[in-house]
Formats: sequence, C-alpha cells, structure tokens
Amino acid sequence: MPFAPCYLLLLGCTCVMSTYGPHQRAQMTGDILLGGLFPIHFGVASKDQDLAARPESTQCVRFNFRGFRWLQTMIFAIEEINNSSTLLPNITLGYRIFDTCNTVSKALEATLSFVAQNKIDSLNLDEFCNCTDHIPSTIAVVGAAGSAVSTAVANLLGLFYIPQISYASSSRLLSNKNQYKSFMRTIPSDEYQATAMAEVIEYFQWNWVIAVASDDDYGRPSIEKFEKEMEERDICIHLNELISQYMEDLEIQALADRIENSSAKVIVVFASGPDMEPLIKEMVRRNITNRIWIASEAWASSSLIAKPEYLDVVAGTVGFALKAGHIPELKEFLQQVQPKKDGHNEFVREFWEETFNCYLKDSPRRQESDNGSTSFRPLCTGEEDITSVETPYLDYTHLRISYNVYVAVYAIAQALQNILTCTPGHGLFANNSCADIKKMEAWQVLKQIRHLKYTNSAGGKVNFDENFDLGANYTIINWHRSAEDGSVVFEEVGYYNVYSKRGGKLVIDKTKILWNGFSLEVPFSNCSEECEPGTRKGIIDSMPTCCFECSECSDGEYSNHKDASICIKCPNNSWSSGNHTSCFLKEIEFLSWTEPFGIALAICAVLGVVLTAFVMGVFVKFRNTPIVKATNRELSYLLLFSLICCFSSSLIFIGRPHDWMCRLRQPAFGVSFVLCISCILVKTNRVLLVFEAKIPTSFHRKWWGLNLQFLLVFLFTFVQVMICVVWLYNAPPSSYMNHDIDEIIFITCNEGSEMALAFLIGYTCLLAAICFFFAFKSRKLPENFTEAKFITFSMLIFFIVWISFIPAYFSTYGKFVSAVEVIAILASSFGMLACIFFNKVYIILFKSSRNTIEEVRCSTAAHAFKVAAKATLKQGTVSRKKSGSSGGSSASSPSSSVSLKTNGNGGETPSGRKKPRVSFGSGTVMLSLSFEESRRGSLM
Repeated sequence: MPFAPCYLLLLGCTCVMSTYGPHQRAQMTGDILLGGLFPIHFGVASKDQDLAARPESTQCVRFNFRGFRWLQTMIFAIEEINNSSTLLPNITLGYRIFDTCNTVSKALEATLSFVAQNKIDSLNLDEFCNCTDHIPSTIAVVGAAGSAVSTAVANLLGLFYIPQISYASSSRLLSNKNQYKSFMRTIPSDEYQATAMAEVIEYFQWNWVIAVASDDDYGRPSIEKFEKEMEERDICIHLNELISQYMEDLEIQALADRIENSSAKVIVVFASGPDMEPLIKEMVRRNITNRIWIASEAWASSSLIAKPEYLDVVAGTVGFALKAGHIPELKEFLQQVQPKKDGHNEFVREFWEETFNCYLKDSPRRQESDNGSTSFRPLCTGEEDITSVETPYLDYTHLRISYNVYVAVYAIAQALQNILTCTPGHGLFANNSCADIKKMEAWQVLKQIRHLKYTNSAGGKVNFDENFDLGANYTIINWHRSAEDGSVVFEEVGYYNVYSKRGGKLVIDKTKILWNGFSLEVPFSNCSEECEPGTRKGIIDSMPTCCFECSECSDGEYSNHKDASICIKCPNNSWSSGNHTSCFLKEIEFLSWTEPFGIALAICAVLGVVLTAFVMGVFVKFRNTPIVKATNRELSYLLLFSLICCFSSSLIFIGRPHDWMCRLRQPAFGVSFVLCISCILVKTNRVLLVFEAKIPTSFHRKWWGLNLQFLLVFLFTFVQVMICVVWLYNAPPSSYMNHDIDEIIFITCNEGSEMALAFLIGYTCLLAAICFFFAFKSRKLPENFTEAKFITFSMLIFFIVWISFIPAYFSTYGKFVSAVEVIAILASSFGMLACIFFNKVYIILFKSSRNTIEEVRCSTAAHAFKVAAKATLKQGTVSRKKSGSSGGSSASSPSSSVSLKTNGNGGETPSGRKKPRVSFGSGTVMLSLSFEESRRGSLM
C-alpha cells in the first residue's frame, strides 16, 4: 500500500506527541482537554552549557507554594464542572498542566506539546489511527502567570488560534490584539495600575521617588506608562532601575548603593517576587529600613518577600492587590491533598516534601541528597497532617490569583456550554451556524469566548472588553507585623476603582496605614522641603522641576497652601497680607468730608464764600460812596458773585466722586473763573481806554456803557461754556476706581479728555494773561479809579498758582489730585479777593476820610498833572533841541504853566473854594475838575 509508510510515520508521531513536553506534569484525560501553565517553581538553576556533552534540561528550583495552589484551583474547578449536572452534562473535561518554572524556555517547551497535538489532529488521521491512548487536542490554555512568559506563549498559541486566558499577566503590551490574537486575561491591564500608583504618589504629596522594574515584558512597559503619568503630575523620578533574579551580586550591590544614597524615600516597584528577592535580601543585609515600598500586584502579596525576617525593611509596604474572591469548598479540597491519592498530579510529591521538609520513599530528590547536593531530610510517610503546618498553600483568606484561575476555567466551560446548547441559525459562525462540540476546533472556542457574557455563581458579571480583558478593581493593602507571631498581615486600607470618574477612583483610609510598620505620620519624600503658604516654588538651574527653592510671593499675590507652584494675584479690590497667605479688601479712599484734610479745605472754601459775601455786603451798603462808584460797582457785584461761585466750586471736589459730580466740578470751576477774570478784564480795559483818551467823548460813553461791558463778559464766558458743552458731549468725565495703588483703592474722576481739560484751563489762563497785560499797563492810573496794581498782583498770584498746579496735578495720584485742584482754586480765589477788594473794604470801614469826593479829585488831579508835566517836559526838550540846531537865538522861559479850565473864573470855583494847586519848579499849575455828576458817574 502506498500509504503504509505515511501511516506508520504518523502513528509514531502520535505516540510521541502523547508524551511530549516536560516530564513532570498534572494530567487527566477527558472528552475535552484544557491546558494549564503555572509557576510551580520560582526559577531554574543557572548552569553553564559548554556543549562538551549532550545538553541537559535545566532544573527548576525553589518550590512555589502559591503557584501550586493556583494549579490545584484549576483542578478543583474542572472537577466541580465535571460533577455539575447543568454545566456541560455528559462531557468530561480533562487537563494537561505543566510547570513554567517562571521561565520562558520552560513555558515554550510545554506550549509546544499543546501546539504539536493540535497540529496532528488537524490532519484528520482517525481512519489510520485507532490508538486507545490518543490524547485529544487542547482547545484552550489557562496561563501563564508572568507577563514575559505569557508574551512568548501567546506568540506561539496565536499562530494556531488556540485561546489563552491568563490569570496573572498584566502587561499592557498584551492588549495589542494585532500581535496577540488569541490572548485574553482575567486580570486588569497595567495600563490602570501605573495610573493608580501615580495617583497614590500624588495623594501622599510625594514628588521624589525611585522606580524599579523587572527587565522583561512586564516591568518595562509598566514603568514606561508610570513615567508618563508622573510627568503629567509634575512628579520626578530620581532613579529608574531594572532588576532581574538572575543579576550578578555586584550589580545588586551597586543598585542597593544607589538606593541607599538617594534622597528619595519612596520606591515604586513593578516586578515579580523572584525578581525582587535578591534586592530585598541586600537591603536586609545592609539594614536599610527608612524606605517606603509601593508594590505592584505581581509581588504585593508574594510569599517570597512577605517573610518575617524581611519585615524590618518591607514593613509598611503599600501594595496593589487584585480584588479578592470567594470559592466555596476550595478550602476542603486543598486540605485533602495527599501523595497517595493524587497520582495524576506529579507535583504533589514535591509539594509534600517541601512542606514537611522530608523525602518520600523512592523520591529522585532523595538521591540528590545522598550525593550531598542538598541538606539531610528524613523520610515522609505521605500521611502527615497538612493542616498542622503553616504554608502559603493554605492561605485562602484572600483568594486573588486563585480566583482569577477559577474564573478563567469557568469562562472556558461556559463557552463550551454555549456551543453545546447553540441553536442552528443563531450561532456565531458562517450563516449563523453552530460548532459541533464533538468536532470543534480551538479557533471556534476562541470565537465563542470573545462573545462570552454571563453571570457566575458568585453573582459577578463576566465579559471581556474590546482588548479581551476582564475589568477589575484593585485593593490597596498595607503590610503589618502580626502582634501574635510576627508574621506579615495584609491590611486592606483602600481601593482603586478603575471605572469611577477622575478624582473618585482612589479611596484610602490613612488612619489604617502603619508606615515602616509602626508610624502613623506620612513619610517625607521630596527633593526640597515643602514651601510654606505665602511662598512659591522657584526653579533651580540644572535641577529637576521637583527640586526648587521657596520664593516669597510678590506684593499683591498670595498662596494659601503648601508647595504652591505659582502665587495667585489678588483681585483688583484686594491686596495681599503681610505674610502673603491671603488677600484683604483694599481701603477705599477719596477726598472725604470727614478727614482732617477735607475738613480744612471745606472750611477754607466756606471762609472764602463768607468773606466774599461780607465784601459784597459792604459794597452794597456803601454803594454811593466815591470809592465804590469809582470801582464800577455793577461789575464789582458781578465779580464778587463769580468769586463766590469759585469758592463754592471747590466744594464739589470734596466727597465720594459720582458721575454727576465728575461732570459738574470742572465746568463749574472753569466757568466761574472765566466769569471772574472776564469782569476784571472788562473793568480794567475800560478805565484804561478812558484815561488814555485826551477828552472823553460821546463815543466812549456810548460804547463803554454798562450794556457793552456785560455783553463782553457774557461773550468771554460763553466761549468757556461752549468748551464745557463739547467736552461733556464727546467725552464726559466719570468716576472710576483706581486699583494701581497698593493696599488702597482711590475713587477718582476720569476726566474723559485731558485735552478738553487743557483747553478749559488754557482759555482761563489766556484771559488772565490779557487781563494781566491791561492791568500792568494801567498800574499808574489813580488808585481810586482802578485797582490796577492790585489786579496785577492778583494775576501774578493766579499764574504762579496755576503754573505750579500743572506739574503737581500730573505728579500726584488718588485723592491728592482733587486736593491739589481745590488748593489751586482756593489760592487763586483768595488772591483775587484780597488784592482787589480788601484794600477798598479797609478804606470804607476804617479810613472813611479817604472815601470823599475831594480825595477822588485830588488823585485825578495829581494823575493829570503828572501826565501834563511829562508832556511839557517832552515838548521843552524838543524845543531846546530845535533852538540848539538854529543857533540858540531864542531863549526859553524859566517856567511853564498848564491850566485846565471849565469856566472863566480863573483860579476859583463857582463856590468860591480855591482850586487845587501843585508847585512845579518856578511855575504854578492849577488843575480843576468840574464834570457834572452824571458825567463823572459814567466815567467811574
């Protein structure tokens, strides 16, 4: 037969495959076979292979009691399913479970047996092979534990679409479904754990930590994610180290040196127990006890580290553990283990020997002991009481990884149940067909598990997300020392809810945490001492951002919590306190009626009004006296009224500014002053023109009557009024709060337009300059007719005040701006009142002898004489010059005589009184004024 050689070859392969894989295993046949990968040992013995002889398989060392419990949990779950009448009835589940020894090479060796068997079955050789010991294909694999091991296994199983459900591999790289097509897990991804650890660091306000990770596919991705989370929170990592259980002693010592010399007291570790053990041993040897360890779930409850002899170093560890579950009747199952009963589980014998520190009869390890490779151990009977010893195997108080194994087995069983009960037309496969459970393949089981949604016996919902991960929460534990026997106690102190909103995910009860095993005070792990409130963190050159110096907040800024990155600027209406920890409301200031300065200015203004009113009263009472008449009493009344307005306008500058006050005070001041100066200007100019005219004519009387004088005053004032109207229309002043001054808010007036204010004051000063010019020109006129000299002084005072006002106005701020303007108004008003009127009032009240018509005539005569004398002297000088040029033929008279006559009565008046005479040289000048009363009144 042509197929005979092939048949014999394949039959031989089938027999070989039935025994392929590591020699030590747990195996039981069944209708459907599940694979299992568990770390029954922590590692392999390091042995150089010089290839001088055939290479031998490496030996696994250090028995892992927790790993054995996980294996037992898988067996318990399978037996429970086989004994169930509702789940997979009439179908028996079998298993093939291998030891990975926490090593990739051992795990791949076991995985090849799963893959090879499936490959043989895919050739459909049933017609050629009727072997009674034929082992069915492995339709799913539970495992492995370590992420690095699961990564290697997933690459191989994914080629054949064999579903793999890990119970402890949390590397976020395994969420890549493009690369790991058939990988699933019942443990949350480290994507969440790295974030949770960063939140714990932030919660305790640490910013200076050490990061340690295992040098594999579990540690490297985790620490990379952790670094990003720390960077987002402005937390610095001082040291970033990789470790492995296979590191040389010198490397471990160098790492311990760096940790010991670091100022960071918090060490975050993403590593497994075996990888951590060498470092912890070195830390214990050096007695480095003032460190806080933050443990990932891979070693948060590791029996390798959680030992009483290590507690001086690791007490107070804060770890992330998986949420514990409850498995009914598992306790009894674990206690029933016995070498004589569990013949299908070859790991039981080694477990028994390691637990009781003995050797069973015919044990291969006994031969090694006889050769001196291990210490002496007595023989075991195999019937010892397992409950009489303390072992991590029986630590079922907090089932975390064991529960994940239990869930993984039941997830596969539930998927098989869905295949078994599938109704044609409602399946997951082509044309909604169903898989045949007797001829199903691994890829069909994978499809069914991906769409699995069910509620387990404990009421928990089981379904895989888009990354084929089961969502879960973390329990935060704290390592305490038991007061009874000194062992490690895992105290639950909080939890981390992956699905809560940000800010509510992390919950920690700080009162339950014992730091370093005894202290309730949170340790300090910062690069710099914390900055007290009122200061901020300042950058130090060439140092990380977590290393800073504390700088006091600037004035107007505050910080009310420790370690503030920036100082917060106080609101506009507030200012920082002396220690810059808070803000207080600024004091509001303005030129108030109640403050001494405001009261003094108000008193001065009222005094000015009263004095002006008094002068007006005097002028009204003595209105028919020569001095009052001589000063043009109608304009004097108007001038006194304008001075009252000037004094009154200064009161508008006092008090809390409001919009109406701001719009009123500058126009009131400007119009009042223009009215005042206009009166002085018209009065002074009129007298000057009259006296400069040789003979007062009807033209002067007509054009310089009262009507024209008031018209000119009105026109001058109207210009100022129009300036104010345009100002108020285009840019009206308004009140505003000036926040530019420290600790004080000045309520002032915003003038709206500085140019308009300049026009207002400039126009007033222009009129004052013209008035000063006319007053200066008429300063030698008779004093009884005009106050020319005093007006000149008043205008000088006015200019001095307002020229000084300009720089003072622009150099002051706040309420002093109003005060400066009030002082300027009052000073210039008092100057004009005193210079123009006080002398007149003094004469009227105290020198009534000078307030007569004769005094007025004498003053006028004296002025006329002086003018005539100057004219005569000038004419004589001219005549002498002419005579000198003609030869001096004519002689000049020794005296000159000037006579002003209004009638022909010579030197006497009609009343018989003698005319006033003034001697000048050798001649006599007789002056006479005989204007009618009405005419004189018009001139005055």
